[in-house]
Amino acid sequence: MGRRPVTVRLARWSAEHPWRAIALWVVFVAVCFVGGNAAGLNEATDADQAIGEFGRAELIVDSGGFHEPAMENVLITPRSGALDPAAAKAAANDAAARLRQVEGVASVGTPLPSRDGEALLLPITMSGDPETAEDRVQPLRDATAKVQEAHPALRVEEVGGPSIGKALNDTLGADFKRAELLSLPVTLAILVIAFGALIAAGVPVLLALSSVAAAMGLSTLASHLVPATDTTASVILLIGMAVGVDYSLFYVRREREERAKGRSGLDAVEIAAETSGHAVVVSGTAVIISMAGLLLAQDAIFSSLAVGSILVVAVAVTGSLTVLPALLAKLGRWVDRPRVPVLWRLTAPRTGRHGEPARARFWPAVLKPALRAPLATLVVSVGLLLALAAPALGMKLKFPGMEDVPRTTPAMQAYDRLTAAFPSNGTSHTVAVRAPAEQADRVHAALTDLAGRAAADPLFAPAEGDGAKIKVSADRRVSVLEVATPYASRTDEAARSLHELRDDYVPAALRGVPGVEYAVGGGVAASEDYARHIREKLPIVVAFVLALTFLVMAWTFRSVVVALTSIVLNLLSAGAAYGLLVLVFQGDWAAGPLGFTSIGAIVTWLPLFLFVVLFGLSMDYHVFVVSRIREGIRSGLSNREAVAYGITSSAGVVSSAALVMVGVFSIFATLSTIDMKQLGIGLAAAILLDATIIRAVVLPSLMTLLGDANWWAPRFLRRREATPPAEPPAPAPELVGAH
Repeated sequence: MGRRPVTVRLARWSAEHPWRAIALWVVFVAVCFVGGNAAGLNEATDADQAIGEFGRAELIVDSGGFHEPAMENVLITPRSGALDPAAAKAAANDAAARLRQVEGVASVGTPLPSRDGEALLLPITMSGDPETAEDRVQPLRDATAKVQEAHPALRVEEVGGPSIGKALNDTLGADFKRAELLSLPVTLAILVIAFGALIAAGVPVLLALSSVAAAMGLSTLASHLVPATDTTASVILLIGMAVGVDYSLFYVRREREERAKGRSGLDAVEIAAETSGHAVVVSGTAVIISMAGLLLAQDAIFSSLAVGSILVVAVAVTGSLTVLPALLAKLGRWVDRPRVPVLWRLTAPRTGRHGEPARARFWPAVLKPALRAPLATLVVSVGLLLALAAPALGMKLKFPGMEDVPRTTPAMQAYDRLTAAFPSNGTSHTVAVRAPAEQADRVHAALTDLAGRAAADPLFAPAEGDGAKIKVSADRRVSVLEVATPYASRTDEAARSLHELRDDYVPAALRGVPGVEYAVGGGVAASEDYARHIREKLPIVVAFVLALTFLVMAWTFRSVVVALTSIVLNLLSAGAAYGLLVLVFQGDWAAGPLGFTSIGAIVTWLPLFLFVVLFGLSMDYHVFVVSRIREGIRSGLSNREAVAYGITSSAGVVSSAALVMVGVFSIFATLSTIDMKQLGIGLAAAILLDATIIRAVVLPSLMTLLGDANWWAPRFLRRREATPPAEPPAPAPELVGAH
């Protein structure tokens, strides 16, 4: 007998030395977590995240060494009717007097009336580090609230970057905390339903949480090589819970199934290691490959997400091969305790008269059309998925703007009134210019002329107060001009104003200045440039993921056909998810039920991220199902019988795993921001489609139709296969008897 696979040898050692394996795992997790916290997080800088012309503009501004203090404003508007100038001035003077006494206020400016005379704006400059201004803004808000109490006939509000940032952090922080608190009980509830026993349900959650903790620490260490972003931790939690639960679920279900056949605990663990453990390694490799594709995007955000995801998947795979067999061996039959009475009877592994797993009736009924009429079933199901994917051809990409932030907070309501009264405080473009110091006067004159020309164009908003304000660096090499537009950041007019600046105004104004370097940035530029970046990088990432996944699947299953069909089915799944996202979010019909305001586009970063996540997670199910089909083939079943056996024997665990993911991802769809809603609904819908239509209809019909051709491979890929330890039962005669 040949050398046993590494998954079996690891499981055997862990099962025979459970306390050692558990202790080593606990030490590993603790060292990773504590070591990461000790090393500290290295966050990505603006230079790391520079993309396109927007990125160049940011770097030019940064090179000027400008001191940009945090700015706040007190906005005074009438509650009804016209603004009383005397009352507004009195309120402004009161606010100025109070705010000058507040710690953290560096200076209070002169009140500025709006062009229509219906608002008064009092600018406030904060002291200290602008990065921490939102943590120190509350005393200013309290002072403004007292001014409001003293002048009830007017609306007196504080609005600015720090106060908006604090309000959003409070709202979104509560959102994420609720999502995190809900995800754990939802996952546990689904697992209790899947297993019918509390300990069996708790084991996958325990492994997933410990994997997330270890990966958090490792990613902090890795941030000193690949800088981290503020979304990395959330993605580690999302991916870690998904794959950690999945891998444990596959393993535990197979171990329970083998014990139900009468095998000893050690034998059951070995068989689970050789079958489900092998599938976990392959699917984990596929997920890691998919996530590694993000590194090709040459983007600090995606690189950080890739590293975090790769680490948590690698840790989850390691845990499922080491500590999980130890836990199962130590628990033995206690893993099925305490039992939930009704659920246990429905979910407990049962065997038939000859020791094979007893068959449920639901999945054979679903599978019957695919086995009896594979061509018709394939054509209809693929046609439906292609129809669902078709809207993706009209996908538009945009960043959400300030207009898409929930208006549930007073700060955002005040922001709307601010931009209505003072349009130049809304959307703006940043014209950044770098030139030799001796050209500073010429650059200043050119930018002044540019601002004057733009003010006469309806695409731009004229500057408030004394006109264009041009910032010049201390060394006179860098000059910066803000050019406002009265349009919201994601409108076509705002995009057109950006292109007018880049293609006409700025080149014309600076033409002939020796040694000049310039770029136009700002929020609109970030959205436009990032969308272009994603369109350029998506084909490269997709090609990389497809090529490496093909190689892994061909080597694992020793079949070129299985590798090709794996890729085609996952592309079909991703395409359907894209189409569904466009259907739901680029129109208004679902805005009411799902609680969002349509931005008429998909969030720019989502298609690339969604592709790699879906491709990786979908491969989990595919590897598990095809592995069971392959078991049937290796044990001597015909192709049709093996397909029937593989689908029916894996359908329960795949459904349970998918329900966990759908439940967790759906929680993200309840968050306030449009990007989290799109991510949650896109992932949940795609996983649901993949685990049902793709795996239970398209896959069996395709593999039945291909027959023995499924397993074709060139000679160098073929090898002699060992007989699997578990004998699959004969498939249900009602499924295959017709042929």
